[in-house]
Amino acid sequence: MQVQRTVISQEQRLKMSPQMYQSIQLMALPIQDLRQKIAEEVEKNPALEEVDSLKPATLDEMPSKKSDDYDPFENSSDPGYQRVPNTGEDTKRKFLEGTIFRSESLQDHLLWQLHMTVLSEEENRIGELLISNLDGNGFHMDSPDTLVREGERSLLEKMIHLIQDFDPLGVCAADHRESLLIQAHLREDMPEEVDTVLTDLMELLEKEKYNEIIRQLKISRERWDEIMDFLKSLDPYPGSIYSQSSYNYVIPDLIVRKKEGEFVIVLNDEEIPVLRINSFFEDIQEGGGVEDKRVKQFVNGRVRDARWFIGSINQRNMTLLKTATAILEFQRDFFRRGPKYLNPLTLKDVAGEIGVHEATVSRITTNKYVQTEWGIYELKHFFTNSISGAGSGGSRFSKEGVKEVVREIIAESTDEKKLSDQKISEILSKKGINIARRTVAKYRKELALGSSFKR
Repeated sequence: MQVQRTVISQEQRLKMSPQMYQSIQLMALPIQDLRQKIAEEVEKNPALEEVDSLKPATLDEMPSKKSDDYDPFENSSDPGYQRVPNTGEDTKRKFLEGTIFRSESLQDHLLWQLHMTVLSEEENRIGELLISNLDGNGFHMDSPDTLVREGERSLLEKMIHLIQDFDPLGVCAADHRESLLIQAHLREDMPEEVDTVLTDLMELLEKEKYNEIIRQLKISRERWDEIMDFLKSLDPYPGSIYSQSSYNYVIPDLIVRKKEGEFVIVLNDEEIPVLRINSFFEDIQEGGGVEDKRVKQFVNGRVRDARWFIGSINQRNMTLLKTATAILEFQRDFFRRGPKYLNPLTLKDVAGEIGVHEATVSRITTNKYVQTEWGIYELKHFFTNSISGAGSGGSRFSKEGVKEVVREIIAESTDEKKLSDQKISEILSKKGINIARRTVAKYRKELALGSSFKR
């Protein structure tokens, strides 16, 4: 006969409040998606409204002549901002130059985060195997156990848990059920019944037999509505956002300018609507003659949500500026001299500089672009490991910087004197960059440059 007994156990779990979860979501959004999110929030929350008078004009609406002190990318909240005289035509040209397209796969996004994590060679290898084994939704195509030898199972479990914490949350799972559980357990506001719903009552949930779920859980309809609201905030197919085949056009989130010998970072907040609390709701909250408690509770809840949302957007913008400023400091050689002078840099370096977690740096740099003198770059581009060692702790030459040198060497070679990979390796050695011939071949392939025979 099986005997049931109460067991008390202690465990550590990372939890996120609803506000933190909202802040993380907003932090990961590029400008276009952020604008859509703002529109949805304004539509949903009557206490939140856009300041129409401060809405930016479109290019077609902009007058052809502007005063010398007009700057469409001015960020009054940036203490390092300096106004730069500009013409309307120059602004329009730079704006159009900034709308480049991007298309990043789920594997690209996960591999970048993996390579930015300090891991052993074996951990990297197993991590790459796991990521290459994911389908477009972020789920395992083959059983992970088939990817490794018997003695590597513990390392496999470690890498699965690591990748599940990558952005987007909930990938590297068996199916949508496990993905939902992973996401739910990271949330501080998870109703206690959710675990039972996702593990034991999932079939009823998928068949929309809500009354039966309520009966089995012995809860009220109101409690079930709260559970459903929580479940709807999860993404059952987290990798699907990267499987869209259409091209998306992006606008630079930041602009780096040089003014009187110093670099200035400008936040492109022209594309972000200005928000405020509706004055009518503020008056009611401050005691505007309304006695109905339900009305006051509704108003207080909507105003609180609006303030949280505005605060999350401000936090996103300030984190983006702080991150970009740290990148600028670490990569001054790039901004001064060009792409081949990119220095080794890791997420840990920037996270330590601005006092946030590495995951925050990963989210704020994903799908965020900066306009520089050398072109438009995703902020992730500035994170690159050294040719030997991990990140900034290894060689002073970064992989991306060396690839640019390889590109330059090949471009300067003539048809009569095509350079082999071995010869390129010897030229690099004279420049103080010691890499093997096979590494040159690897970088050349990544640059989509043919061998000396094909060139």
